[in-house]
Amino acid sequence: MTESDLLIRLGEDRDVVALTAFNAAMAWETERRALDVATVQAGVRSLLANPQAGFYVVAEAAGEVIACLMVTFEWSDWRNKVFWWIQSVYVVPTHRRRGVFTRLFQDVRSRAAARQDVCGLRLYVEQHNRAAQATYRSLGMAETHYDMYEVEL
Repeated sequence: MTESDLLIRLGEDRDVVALTAFNAAMAWETERRALDVATVQAGVRSLLANPQAGFYVVAEAAGEVIACLMVTFEWSDWRNKVFWWIQSVYVVPTHRRRGVFTRLFQDVRSRAAARQDVCGLRLYVEQHNRAAQATYRSLGMAETHYDMYEVEL
């Protein structure tokens, strides 16, 4: 596979099975967390049906979806614009380290830059995922001074 063999496009209803599988695989690989597939599938369908909440971008090779990422939105009152959060990044293991994520990222960056209401791209990464961190730095992203906290309800 070469970079030119990839088709980068927005996720669609026909991608639900792949997106669901990728989300479950990513959760297992990064957190050893087994997700409820029905819940994940409902979440994927919900986002595809509600573009005001976000969108998926997928990479296709030879007609097969081999990677994805999801973009969601965060309003910034400081900037009067939106940050696009890159989430749910997954590349099929046999296609990793071949520039697939770079192509997905470049697509998202181009989409964001073409808009007047987007002020930046953000993502979070596992603290020990050095390979991903190096990739993000190589694409011009920088570590911020924020730590992330959460409470699940």
